[in-house]
Amino acid sequence: MDPNTGAGADGRGAPVGRRLVLGMLGLGAGAMAAAPWLQDRLETALGAVADKDPTGVTGLLPNGGGFRYYSVTSSVPHKNADSYRLTVDGLVDKPAEYRLADLRALPQTRLVRDVQCVTGWRVRETPFEGVRLSALLDAAGVRPRGTAVRFTCFDGAYTESLTLDQARRPDVLVALKLRDEPLGHAHGGPVRLYVAPMYFYKSAKWLSGITVTDEVRPGYWEDRGYDVDAWVGRSNGRDDDPTA
Repeated sequence: MDPNTGAGADGRGAPVGRRLVLGMLGLGAGAMAAAPWLQDRLETALGAVADKDPTGVTGLLPNGGGFRYYSVTSSVPHKNADSYRLTVDGLVDKPAEYRLADLRALPQTRLVRDVQCVTGWRVRETPFEGVRLSALLDAAGVRPRGTAVRFTCFDGAYTESLTLDQARRPDVLVALKLRDEPLGHAHGGPVRLYVAPMYFYKSAKWLSGITVTDEVRPGYWEDRGYDVDAWVGRSNGRDDDPTA
């Protein structure tokens, strides 16, 4: 499973039906060779099902885009341009709150990198686009005591952390687009973290808070045994090719 947003759920709910699972498996296999529009439709359908599936079964279903869908909660609220807010606070001189329109108005960076899950699957040459995290930190003015950054999410459960040096890398984004389209809910939209050189669990979905701290505070999966420094190919006991 992709620990990016969980290997199951904290809540309980009705299981996914056998017919639905078999149907999605068939669709997923077919979409591997299908036109891009069909892959997009399949991903949308899988995301909608996964959002209502606290069992984690939908995370096993293949799809044309190569991603899997996970959450550590039984459901995640949807946010749009009117309701979304991103806060930047902690050890900064100028705490800020950004609407989606504010983030879109800032200079955008587009990266094309492989996405690597710690469980082994990889989605090659995947475009992400958004605001460099370093730009938001610079605008906030990090105080001398600030040495790390903690990320919180509007699912109410998931967290992540980076050192300040890691957060300032040019290949770390507050991402607004995936494959040149606005981030959908199933992919962590409307805004997620994207840490290109690290395993995908570091790229927290449904990003809502950026807090500068005086130490690294292990995130959701680090508290459950995953490496805090999640460099692809150099952590979690794996030897995958680096992604950046």
